[in-house]
Amino acid sequence: MIIPDIIIAVDGCSSTGKSTFAKMVASAFGFLYLDSGAMYRGVTLFAMEGGMIAEDGAVDTLRLLDALDGLDLHFVNEDGATKLYLGERCIEKEIRTLEVSSHVSPVSAIGQVRAFVDSRLHAFSQGGRVIMDGRDIGTTVFPAAELKIFMTASDEVRAQRRFDELAAKGEKHTFEEVLANLRERDYIDSHREVSPLRQAEDAFVLDNTEMTMHEELVWVQGLIQGRFGILC
Repeated sequence: MIIPDIIIAVDGCSSTGKSTFAKMVASAFGFLYLDSGAMYRGVTLFAMEGGMIAEDGAVDTLRLLDALDGLDLHFVNEDGATKLYLGERCIEKEIRTLEVSSHVSPVSAIGQVRAFVDSRLHAFSQGGRVIMDGRDIGTTVFPAAELKIFMTASDEVRAQRRFDELAAKGEKHTFEEVLANLRERDYIDSHREVSPLRQAEDAFVLDNTEMTMHEELVWVQGLIQGRFGILC
């Protein structure tokens, strides 16, 4: 199968299953998968471990920005999976905690942080054949992406997915805590001054509130085949 050099941008609110969906598409069609959210979580974890985030959530922006130039965040492909590293250390597990989730939106709202992440994503995606998920991929990072998808689902369904994910990792939080965190992140992401979360005008909407993963794959197969003539 010959795959043209294209970039697929997947945007949407938290816990809509963007990463799982993008990984599934990458596996089915042989694309490189990049998780922009992991990069922001990586910066957030770095800031937390460096004492740059106070107990009240305030970010020491000046210290963080001073440290960005020397921050070594990069993806490594391991056994077909793309994992985020901070220097020589794999931080995939650490960046998925609710504690990191509670701080990532304020950190990612900082314009210089977004510029830092955007520059890394552009470098990683050289050569095309990339699928990338996030909150502003189709509107800011790759506005000329050949295919844009905006994922959505109900608040309750998204919160339940996140609750189950955290519980499977042994983290104990109430459903109400997870739902509140999700809604807070949605508000911050959609109201930030720099690159707010919004649906690109030319994006295809995927509401997966009542869809299975198989149904999502069938949906995107039809879309990719219709747009590019590619079969998985």
